[in-house]
Amino acid sequence: MPDPSGGPALKSRVDRALLAFAEQETGLLVAVDAELEPVAEQLRAAVAEGKRLRAAFCYWGWRATGQPDSEAAVRAAAAMELVHAAAVVHDDLIDDSPIRRGAPTVHLALRHAVPDGPERDARGRALAMLTGDLLMSWAGQLFAGCGLPGAYLARARPLWATLARELVAGECLEILRTGAAPGADRSVEIIRYKTAKYTVEHPLHLGALLGGGPPALLAAFTAYGVPLGEAFQLRDDLLGVFGDPRRTGKSNLDDLAGSKPTALLAHALAGATPADRARLRGLLGRQDLGAAELDELREVMVRSGARARVEEMIGARTAAARAALARAALPRGVADALSDLVAAATARTC
Repeated sequence: MPDPSGGPALKSRVDRALLAFAEQETGLLVAVDAELEPVAEQLRAAVAEGKRLRAAFCYWGWRATGQPDSEAAVRAAAAMELVHAAAVVHDDLIDDSPIRRGAPTVHLALRHAVPDGPERDARGRALAMLTGDLLMSWAGQLFAGCGLPGAYLARARPLWATLARELVAGECLEILRTGAAPGADRSVEIIRYKTAKYTVEHPLHLGALLGGGPPALLAAFTAYGVPLGEAFQLRDDLLGVFGDPRRTGKSNLDDLAGSKPTALLAHALAGATPADRARLRGLLGRQDLGAAELDELREVMVRSGARARVEEMIGARTAAARAALARAALPRGVADALSDLVAAATARTC
């Protein structure tokens, strides 16, 4: 087998595919008018970095069907990273997040592409929205032009509609429930559709469908992918509050200032003392939160048992994913790769 999942060889191949595609497409964009260069710069930056987990899941979904390694399959897998890049741009825009990967988010960076004036912020946000839209369009374009036979692509094409529908549904549910009293089950429903499925299950299914995998393989990938995707996002929620911003590249205050309906917050409110619960409600959603308030919120989340409870949720879902993997009849190299990806998705610090 080629490199193990998460190894540098596969990641480097995905990086090269994305770089080549972005250079080609941004060149065509700027050829329309040189004034579009700031947008092109943000498009290139959006695909320049990443762990490439989604591409890895897609690639190993393909290999699980017995198909050989191929550059065309790597390009098809790389399309999943463009879905993620688009989702990140849109998510940062919705949340009004200031920082991503240690740099200004796209909507803030593009403020500088428009003249000073009362509508500068709104125009920067509009440019970011269009940047995210183009990244999603790129995903379909790279997938369709990856070089695999048309019959292979036709098997997987219907999944793109499901992927888009469920991703948007999750994002909408988060918006609709933000500021409301969160419940752990409702919070998990959000992360399942907003992140978990397009991070693990859908990439695996996409690769398997490209390779002509049977329904039993798709079912095995669902049993493995859904709990693993949820564990991935639950870890992300913990890192969003307790992680080191120098490693995560994001502010610890985003979810708290936005009063996001996370499982961490749901468990904190459920387990807190009346005094701590009142303090939580008094701080959540405030835009002027600082280091002192962050420390206070963290202490409440620890005292209430919320942090430990989310760790338990991650552990249970990780175990479920590993159990599903053990039951699946997969080639050894594929099973080893997917086992490595469990650790990459859940035991991370950024």
